[in-house]
Amino acid sequence: MRTKDLSYWLFLAPVLLALTVVIIIPLLIGVYYSFTDWNGIKVGSFVGFENYIDSLKDKEFLDSLWFTTKFSIVSVILTNVIGLSLALIVTTKIKSSKFLRTIFFMPNLIGGLILGFIWQFIFIKVFAGIGDLVGIESLKGWLSTTETGFWGLVILMSWQMSGYIMIIYIAYLEGLPGELLEASEIDGAGPFQRLRYIIFPLVAPAFTVSMFLTLSNSFKLYDQNLSLTAGGPYNSTQMVAMEIFKTAFGERDMAYAQAKAVVFFVIVAVISLTQVYINKKREVEM
Repeated sequence: MRTKDLSYWLFLAPVLLALTVVIIIPLLIGVYYSFTDWNGIKVGSFVGFENYIDSLKDKEFLDSLWFTTKFSIVSVILTNVIGLSLALIVTTKIKSSKFLRTIFFMPNLIGGLILGFIWQFIFIKVFAGIGDLVGIESLKGWLSTTETGFWGLVILMSWQMSGYIMIIYIAYLEGLPGELLEASEIDGAGPFQRLRYIIFPLVAPAFTVSMFLTLSNSFKLYDQNLSLTAGGPYNSTQMVAMEIFKTAFGERDMAYAQAKAVVFFVIVAVISLTQVYINKKREVEM
C-alpha cells in the first residue's frame, strides 16, 4: 500500500511541480506586486489597496469588463448549442460522419491571430461586396460599429470553438446505451422527447465540462480581439485582457495592471466555480 502511495505521488510530482512553478508562484508574486507601485523593473513602496480601488473606479476597465461579460454569455450559449447540434448530426448513421467531424473541428486548429485576420477580411471585404451586389447597406462597414463588432467577435468565437465542443459531446453521445434509445423509440417517443428526457440527462456531465471551457476561453479572449477589431471603434469592443495588456505595456503601469488582473481572476473564478457547482447539482437531480 505504501509503495502504491509513493508511486502515485511520484507520478504526480512533475505535474505538481510544473503547476507550482508556472501558475501558483507567479500568481502569488503578481498578487504581491498589485499592492505596490511596481513599474516592471523594481518595486518602490507599498500602496495597499490603492490600485484595487482605482481599478474599480476606472471607467475603461469597467466598460471592457461589461463588454466581456455580455460577449461571454452570448458566446457560451451559441457555442454549446452549435456544438451539441453538430454532435447530434455526426453521431447519426450517415456515411460522411467522420469527414464532417474533421471539417467541423478544423477551425479550432487555426491560430487566434490568423483567424481574426481571416474573419476581418470576410466582414469587411466579402460582406461589403455582397452588400453592393444585393443592395443591403447594413452589410457594409462591418466592424466599424460597436454592435457589428460585438457580433463579429461572437461569430468568430463560435466558429472556432464549436468543433472542439462537438468532440466533447460526441464522447458522451456515443456512450449512450443503445437499448434505452431503441426501447424509447418502440414506446413511441419522438425525436424531441428522446432528446429532452433521455439524451439531455445522460449527457449532463458534458454540459459541465463544455460550459466551463467555453466560459473560461470567452473571458480570456485576446488574440482574436486584437486582430479582428483591435478594440475599436474607440475601445468599445475592447475586452478585459486587451485593456489590462494596454495598461501594463502601453501605459507602463505594471502594478495597476496587475491589480486589474487579480480582480478579473477573482471574477472569472467565482463565475466558473458557481457554474460548475450548479451544473453538478443538476446532474444529480437529473
